[in-house]
Amino acid sequence: MKTNTFKHTIYAGIAALILGLASCDSGLLETVPNDRLSEDLFWKTESDAKLAVNSLYTDLDSTTAVTWDGITDLGHTNQSFNVAAYIEAGSYDATSSVIYDEWKRAYRGIRGVNYFLENVDKVPSTNTALINQLKGEAKALRAYHYLKLAGLFGPVPLVISSISIDEGRALTNTPAEEVWDFVEKELTEAAALLPTTYGAADKGRFTKGAALGLLARANLYAGRYQKAADAADQVIKLGVYGLYDSYEKLYSYAAENNKEVLLDKQYLKDVSQNNVFNLLAPYSQKNAQSTYVPTKALVDTYETLEGKKITDPSSGYDPAKPYVNRDPRLKFSVFLEGDALPSGITFQPRPTSGTADAIGSTYIASTTGFNIKKYINTEDFANPTNSGINIVLLRYAEILLTYAEAKIELGQVDASVLAAINQVRNGRTDVKQPSVTAGTQAALREIVRRERTVELAFEGQRIFDIRRWKIGEQVMNGPVFGITYPDNTGKLVTVQAASSDRVFDASRHYLWPMPQKERDLNPNLQQNPNW
Repeated sequence: MKTNTFKHTIYAGIAALILGLASCDSGLLETVPNDRLSEDLFWKTESDAKLAVNSLYTDLDSTTAVTWDGITDLGHTNQSFNVAAYIEAGSYDATSSVIYDEWKRAYRGIRGVNYFLENVDKVPSTNTALINQLKGEAKALRAYHYLKLAGLFGPVPLVISSISIDEGRALTNTPAEEVWDFVEKELTEAAALLPTTYGAADKGRFTKGAALGLLARANLYAGRYQKAADAADQVIKLGVYGLYDSYEKLYSYAAENNKEVLLDKQYLKDVSQNNVFNLLAPYSQKNAQSTYVPTKALVDTYETLEGKKITDPSSGYDPAKPYVNRDPRLKFSVFLEGDALPSGITFQPRPTSGTADAIGSTYIASTTGFNIKKYINTEDFANPTNSGINIVLLRYAEILLTYAEAKIELGQVDASVLAAINQVRNGRTDVKQPSVTAGTQAALREIVRRERTVELAFEGQRIFDIRRWKIGEQVMNGPVFGITYPDNTGKLVTVQAASSDRVFDASRHYLWPMPQKERDLNPNLQQNPNW
């Protein structure tokens, strides 16, 4: 059982969220409130400062990262009445609760950071290193939120201090380039303040490597390739990160806090748990919800063991045996027909199987015949809503692929680029795809994009990749397909998910609309084009 002190204290720190709330009227009998902390009693000790910064981690993304992939070509929102399904169908607008919730969580986190940075120096401490570390954590967290906002919405209000309600109603959009400038500045400053590693009690906090890794991601998103490559290279040269030996076990309890993880959202059973098992597992697993399910488009992206695309006539791919001789990451990421499930039964999704997982057996069973395998652990079967598994938000494989992609886009292809790609392709004991030895810029671009797709599936990167590569109209239009299986005559049939036609309008869907609730409160907030 996990005993990470940070996991316990982060949630004790939620009390510090009062820091962002209005203080009591000092003239009201001058009593001490017993339902919240008073500012007059806080900011007295280093412990107060640590509890305050701990509370800021609560707004980090969690299983929401899976949601983002669930509205791309890699995943499918399994129930058509789920509000995320409207985004897939292109029928959403500025009133979408999915969009508003992302906005609200990000700005709630930003508000908490602003208040923290304005008050932490009140703490009487001679431990400058500790206070600087806490400031670095807060800055990195604020940058994390703005990175996401810029990627999803583009020009958003840049708020870097506490503001009143009236000031909030007067905010205007900050150009996206200025938001990216701020993210770059914030993460650079954070990296300078943060330690490279922590002791066991503080695992989960932002490190120098996590800040630099986010800097690499931000600059890649922004198209600032040289800066992206430089930041990724700094992470690589820290010498503290590497690939975890087993991709299959990467999302297991045994692998938590391993050397590949730069940043994660930490959880602890019975203390602060998540519901990832219930959210993603096949329906047969104690009525799990299969909320987001993989698609044929993703499954077909995995190469053969010889490193060939399945569309290559020389690949040997057999549609009647679609999972044989494939990149091992496929079976480690997706539940495929014949797989053993946590309960001990066999996954049988064919419509004719007569099992709880059969397509069409219930509206909850996967409509594609695939289920997400990442994060589904046997330890959580007994209580599917009480998972303590950490949700990975940034790992070393992404750093390697960011370095490679940025260098390819710069036309700076050298041995280090091929080495980075090949480390991801065959640097683990259970993934040994053939090495890439050479190629044109266009060919290497295709390779690194495919590597991002299969390596980082269901980790929340695809929606941003689609947007920056401008491939939405290519991959996000049309029906959603699932498994291929032989019918009772032996004819191969490919499942098409019902009510699943996707629509992507390039004139507006590359950015989400500003939430209508925000524009109702603040008419100065300009709407994105064609919304």
